Amino acid sequence: MQLNLRPLLAALSRNPTGALLVIAQIAITLAVLCNAASLVAHAIARINRPAGFDVRDTFVIGVAPLASDFNIASAEREDLTYVRALPDVAAATVTNGQPLTHDGTFDTLALRPGSAGAQTEASMLPVDEQGLATLGVPLAAGRNFRADEVIAYSASGSPQDPSEIIVTEALAHALFPAGAALGATVYDGDTPLTIIGISRDFMGPQGGQPAYNVFLEPQMSGSYGYYELLVRTRPGRRDATLAAAKRHIAAAHPDAAIEFTQTLTEAQQNLNAGNRSMAIFLSAVTAVMLAVCCLGLFGLAAFNVSSRTKQIGVRRAVGARRRDIVAHFVAESALILGAGAAIGSVLALALGQWLADHYGEPRLDLAYVFAGILTLWIIGQLAAWEPARRAAAVPPSVATRTV
Repeated sequence: MQLNLRPLLAALSRNPTGALLVIAQIAITLAVLCNAASLVAHAIARINRPAGFDVRDTFVIGVAPLASDFNIASAEREDLTYVRALPDVAAATVTNGQPLTHDGTFDTLALRPGSAGAQTEASMLPVDEQGLATLGVPLAAGRNFRADEVIAYSASGSPQDPSEIIVTEALAHALFPAGAALGATVYDGDTPLTIIGISRDFMGPQGGQPAYNVFLEPQMSGSYGYYELLVRTRPGRRDATLAAAKRHIAAAHPDAAIEFTQTLTEAQQNLNAGNRSMAIFLSAVTAVMLAVCCLGLFGLAAFNVSSRTKQIGVRRAVGARRRDIVAHFVAESALILGAGAAIGSVLALALGQWLADHYGEPRLDLAYVFAGILTLWIIGQLAAWEPARRAAAVPPSVATRTV
């Protein structure tokens, strides 16, 4: 039996509301499915990103003053001297941000002073000459900070601006795609900064900037009113060293408080928890929407079969084979799926663009749209298959007596 579009449209026009509702359902499901799959893939990719430094053996201790006359500069130096003298400490520095967390300083660097020209977002970590050693990140080019370049804490709250920075390879490439970053000058506002070193990529504090866009400044961080000790231990000695450092700092500074302690393993787990929760939630929502969409297609096909029993019987009586009846209802489902997929593709791309504009997500790849259409097509046809088989199984003698 030769199928053509006119009888299919005529059959669907007898119940246009049901068909239009299912088309709308398919379109919305496709838009959500494509973007949810894209977001889940990006969330999983974020979870699997390498930190780029020694996460397992590194911890942070935050210290905040309780008294207005607390000597931050002296406390920084004392605590740093103490932890560096511990036999299980590989390196330590003072900073004011935590890698793999949202706690940090976020700046924009430009090739020209002020706000003119293109700007690149990055996170900044103030460290001393042991900053890279504490992270366990090697230099790819250039040199490390010298001890005499590290700007000390200023009790006046107006420390001298640094003049040198070390940037990650990712940030160097973002600033200078042609590869001329080492020795170049960039600007943080009106402050000129010379790139003296380029490190391997690592994840700093995470804000709105790309994960590996990080730069280090040679600066003691007490000018922010508190300081954080970033410490890397020898393998397997992190927890014991953390406990010893906490006891010493609590006893040495009765007029200060240990504001927090955190291992970078915990920080990484917390950072990934949000991506993991989003992936699970979106997967669950998408599965529910697919199930509801399939039920809609199944219900529409079943309703069409039950409401056309006499028509089916007449067609069987005049020679239509079972496979012709099955093909007709499957073709109806395909027509509805095609209309829904066409509208849904436009909605999916529009939603993907909105997510990119407002939330910084990558633009929706067309591969997700094609995969979503194929998924809905297969599931939709399977949903329509059983009602179509039931229609083909109706005997002509019973169908023609149905009123």
